[in-house]
Amino acid sequence: MNKKWWMLGASAVLSVGLLAGCGTNEEDTTTSEDPVDTGDTEEAVEDKGVLIMGTSADYPPYESIDLTTQEIVGFDVDIAQYITDELGYELQIEDMDFNGLIPAMESGRVDFVLAGMTPTEERKQNVDFSDVYYEATNLIVSKEDQNYTTLQDLEGLKVGVQLGSIQEAEAEDLAEEYGFEVVKLNRIPEIMQELIAGRIDAILMEDTVAKGHLEAQQDLVSFAVPSEGELGSAIAFPKESELVEPFNEKLNELIESGQMDELILKWFDAEE
Repeated sequence: MNKKWWMLGASAVLSVGLLAGCGTNEEDTTTSEDPVDTGDTEEAVEDKGVLIMGTSADYPPYESIDLTTQEIVGFDVDIAQYITDELGYELQIEDMDFNGLIPAMESGRVDFVLAGMTPTEERKQNVDFSDVYYEATNLIVSKEDQNYTTLQDLEGLKVGVQLGSIQEAEAEDLAEEYGFEVVKLNRIPEIMQELIAGRIDAILMEDTVAKGHLEAQQDLVSFAVPSEGELGSAIAFPKESELVEPFNEKLNELIESGQMDELILKWFDAEE
């Protein structure tokens, strides 16, 4: 599939301000079994307490629950672990439905959101975003025997999307032009089950997320959907959060050191 990641450009020297308003919960952290190696440091990083990350752990390879350890693991988790380690915070992860992530951040339940979230103009009205760290393509996924190969083939059919996702908004726009019904559900496994059971006809989803399902279900096929709207994933923060600049600094370091390439290969099996 056609996948690419967004290079963030030249390194910028960013000032790290006093980080205020962060959680001080001392509960155990749920993190990846295989976090990024941040290397040795000359001085121990000051322990600044706990940062709570909101995510929706139904979106592999960005984030999912490891069935063996019951921990939340994935591309986003490794990025969060690297950044919080570098900044001297302990990481705690809260799992919830995708459409509840921004409200949870606005109410102070979580300090930031890392969940493959696209920084749309609508979302920017309520939250601030980091730089984009990965970009992907949307696909229509369907059963092979249905022989859907274009958006025109979807007229009069039911297309599933994840509630609150960038695909929801895109599906609604496409539905007006191509005449299909948009079915909104909370979790990707739930949407996939609806497709397999024949209660919906197709799914609009991101290629990197679709890959695992396409490999697991041999009777599923896909085609790419051209998009003129916003794509790419970024970290979300409450408005005016002082975490944005230090997170961007560490995000750039992750990319420039080559460790982001390693994470992309690890989680997406992608090539530059």
